Amino acid sequence: MSVLLEVKSLDIFTGARRLVSDLSFSISAGERFGLIGESGSGKSLTAMAVTGLLPRAIRAEGSITVNGQQIVNTPERVLNSMRGRDIAVVFQEPLTALDPLMKIGRQVAIPLARRLKREGASADRAAIRRGVLELLDHVALPQPERIMKAYPHEISGGQRQRVAIALALACRPKLLIADEPTTALDVTTQAEILKLLDRLVGEYNMALMFISHDLPVVASVVNRVAVMQQGRLVETGEVNDVFAAPAHEYTRSLVAAAHAFDAYFGEAL
Repeated sequence: MSVLLEVKSLDIFTGARRLVSDLSFSISAGERFGLIGESGSGKSLTAMAVTGLLPRAIRAEGSITVNGQQIVNTPERVLNSMRGRDIAVVFQEPLTALDPLMKIGRQVAIPLARRLKREGASADRAAIRRGVLELLDHVALPQPERIMKAYPHEISGGQRQRVAIALALACRPKLLIADEPTTALDVTTQAEILKLLDRLVGEYNMALMFISHDLPVVASVVNRVAVMQQGRLVETGEVNDVFAAPAHEYTRSLVAAAHAFDAYFGEAL
């Protein structure tokens, strides 16, 4: 498979402080890749660098290419044309990712209209409305007509996350980044969202970069995994191999903690 995302010798700084150091990995077209580590390990910063969304006070050095296009130090107009088309993100807290003052239907319509125009398809009001309803239905939202007319605060957390996924899919990206997409959800809703992502990634033949600190969740979603600690990549490999026989001490501690957590709550239940 061809390489879709390639990160080479990536460093991320704020002032003189280095937050991510000499990070290198790649994701092939259609591949499911996990990036794991504890809070503060640099996972989300890496995702922001990949999408060109780092805050002004934080800078990236090194190389990041998506579908052959360099991201680091690339003008915003170029990056903006890539977002949605080549790469899209589902963030961990959809209530803050969605515009609280805009109805759901209009939020989904904006990226959808961009794609229709890019493809030379009809982007009139009827076509956009039909496309919005199809997207909301495709992410298994009940009563798409009602959801389309609602504001984000008027629907549940799980429904908001499904809307966020619909937004990401509206432009049919080649790479979907899911940054802790189930953290704010209850266990039952988490399972539903993971199942939905699994189905949609397969249907759209997208590559997936799944970011999480939850090892069992990662193991259920991805094929290959990279482990970050304090801004550095410490281990990478096939997910079953890494979790069954971790080579790095930090990965071993994560796996042991996950087993202890499962054992404790298994007994408690």
